Amino acid sequence: MWQVRDGGTITTPLSGWMGGVAFAHLTLADDGTASGRFLEDDVYFMTARPHGPPPMSSPFLGIGDGRSSLVDPRVLDDPAGLFVGQLAAPSAVKLGGGAEVALLDVATGSQATTRPDPAGGWTVRQHGPLRLWDAVEDAVLLWQDAGSPHQSAYGLTVSGERQRVWLGDPGGPGWDLPV
Repeated sequence: MWQVRDGGTITTPLSGWMGGVAFAHLTLADDGTASGRFLEDDVYFMTARPHGPPPMSSPFLGIGDGRSSLVDPRVLDDPAGLFVGQLAAPSAVKLGGGAEVALLDVATGSQATTRPDPAGGWTVRQHGPLRLWDAVEDAVLLWQDAGSPHQSAYGLTVSGERQRVWLGDPGGPGWDLPV
């Protein structure tokens, strides 16, 4: 941001290791913060190699405490649903798709795995210090309550100390991202 003059704009991707991506169009304010909304157009560029997730060992999946999932894991197959889920678990990698998803947090080793429940619905098992699926469920339920909007319903405010994605307006519900 220090390379942009007050009132200048920055268009930048916000992408994560789960595979969600959106482009933010930010305007630099005179206080040194930049804020703006995500674009309606789904524009994509090739990810630079250093932006990929770090190498991980092979996980032993399906361990941990089990419970019924409150959301259909296939919501992460939708680009907007994936974007929202990724906000809640910014250091996680997503493996699989459909009803069988694994989320692996590269920072803590936490994991969440989902699979169909023979009795109906889906079962999630979580292991580690972060309850990844709990966080994803909370974000997805908030998104669904808002009508499941496209990424353009979200905005981003960035300062030297904080990056916050918000829904609706800067005072709306939001998620702090790693700086």
